[in-house]
Amino acid sequence: MVTSPSRPESGPGSSPTHDTGTDLAERYGRSDAARRRRLVVAVSGLVGVVALAWLGWVALDSSSPDVQSRLTAYDVVDGRTARATVTVTLADPDVRASCLVRAVAVDSSPVGERSFTVTGVEGPSRVVVDVRTEREADTVRLIGCTTPDQSRPR
Repeated sequence: MVTSPSRPESGPGSSPTHDTGTDLAERYGRSDAARRRRLVVAVSGLVGVVALAWLGWVALDSSSPDVQSRLTAYDVVDGRTARATVTVTLADPDVRASCLVRAVAVDSSPVGERSFTVTGVEGPSRVVVDVRTEREADTVRLIGCTTPDQSRPR
C-alpha cells in the first residue's frame, strides 16, 4: 500500500498531529465531571478535617473527667446490710458528685441501692456507705459517680 506523505495514517497505531483533548476543551468547554470531582474532593477534605477536630475534642474532654470512682472494698454485714468502701476522686473541690452503689443477691438481682454525694474535696477521698437490703446480699457493685457536667457514671 502506498501512502501519500501529505495525508497522515489513521488507525490504532497512529498518533495524531494535534491534541484532540485540547480541541474538545476549546470547542465545548471544560467538562462538568472535572468540576464535580474537584468539589467532591474539597468537600470530603473539609468533612475529614471537621471529623478529626470533633474526635480530638471528644478525646480531650473525656480524658479529664470531673469525677472518678472505684469500689475498694465491700462487706456483707448481716442479712439486711451491706457495707461498701468507695474511693472518689474529684478534679475540683467545687464539683458536686452523686454516686450510686448497688447490693446484689446470689441470683444477680438487685436487693438494695444507696446513693450519696461527695463535694468539697480535691483529690481522692474514701467514703464508707451502708446499703440496706431487702434480703441478704452476695456482692456490692459500684454503678459510678456523676456530676452535672458528666452524665456518664465513672
